[in-house]
Amino acid sequence: MIPFSPPRIDQKIIDEVVDTLKSGWITTGPKTLKFENNLSQYCGNEATVCVSAATPGIQLVLSWLGIGEGDEVIIPSYTYCATGNVVIHSGAKLIMVDVNESDFNISVSKIKEVITEKTKVIMPVDIAGLPCDYGEIYDLVNDPEIKKLYSPNNKLQEMMGRIAVISDSAHSIGAEYKGKKAGSLADISIFSFHAVKNLSTAEGGAIALNLPKPFNNESIRKQLKTMSLHGQSKDAFSKMQLGAWRYDVIESGFKCNMTDIQASMGLVELDRYKGNLARRRQIMEAYHKAFEKYDWAKLPVFETKDKTSSFHLYLFRINGISETERDQIIQEISEREVAVNVHYMPVPMLTAFKSNFDIADYPQTYANFACEISLPVYFTLTDEQINIVTSTVIESVEKVLVK
Repeated sequence: MIPFSPPRIDQKIIDEVVDTLKSGWITTGPKTLKFENNLSQYCGNEATVCVSAATPGIQLVLSWLGIGEGDEVIIPSYTYCATGNVVIHSGAKLIMVDVNESDFNISVSKIKEVITEKTKVIMPVDIAGLPCDYGEIYDLVNDPEIKKLYSPNNKLQEMMGRIAVISDSAHSIGAEYKGKKAGSLADISIFSFHAVKNLSTAEGGAIALNLPKPFNNESIRKQLKTMSLHGQSKDAFSKMQLGAWRYDVIESGFKCNMTDIQASMGLVELDRYKGNLARRRQIMEAYHKAFEKYDWAKLPVFETKDKTSSFHLYLFRINGISETERDQIIQEISEREVAVNVHYMPVPMLTAFKSNFDIADYPQTYANFACEISLPVYFTLTDEQINIVTSTVIESVEKVLVK
């Protein structure tokens, strides 16, 4: 069986985690701080806060910005449900727009159609690790006519002076747009370090701060760090220093801090991430070479003049098939012991969202989804396994198409 996306757990990871366990400090401490600093250095952003997962990271940011009832947040209809869930939990109104045919990312022209005076945040999602059109998004939020519509509800929103761009960068650490890395492309970007991600801490995430002046990103980092610990003025490591037990709770915060055990994995993964990206690129290029000769194959975009993907997912589409035929192809592939997936079930098709959204309103989202199959991409996938995947896909597609 060729798995879809196993985590890379080797001796380097084991040794670093064991070192943390033996240190006697396993929750948020020095290794988490080191990982945060290393992430900022790698991504080129101003400051970073590590959290327990990407989802609470976005929740923290929306809460910090004061997003709530009466506000509107725009997201793509093609994303994982977490992008929509955080908006609903904030109390704001969720606004979804369709995506591009070419790359699955949010359509900037569709964003423009739904902006109102209540719009406070645009949340683009770098699907599969390919950056969204950030230049066009910033041109939009800085357009004088759009800025005239903007109606802030608090001091932070007044300081922003426009719609905030908060990137769901769960897939895109290491990706680049016009020479800048993900994490420094939006006002705030949130990474995921889930087990299936390029860089894994088992569970985990990070908030990459890159807010414009007059914001002080380091000050905001400290505030978000406090919010992630129930609003407590000191983390456990600080409280354990001699005579430093006394603390305060400054606000009613959340509990979503990263532990040093998670950060241990992250430090190893980030240190060798360049090699990880290089191997993932090789795998995608091998897939391209195998499929490009077939008329039925629609190859995903992972590099353009301005963009380089993180090579997280290979979103392979098959021209001219129905959703039912796609599922039949997946069944054929699975029976031959190759694990594939679909990214994602569009949010409007999920039961929790159907009462307010209709997939018929997002035709490109459905068209992309109905013929999409995600193929395995991970560092330890061998050349022999790549050949097995490609031959299995080709044989399975042609078997179903012949029917």
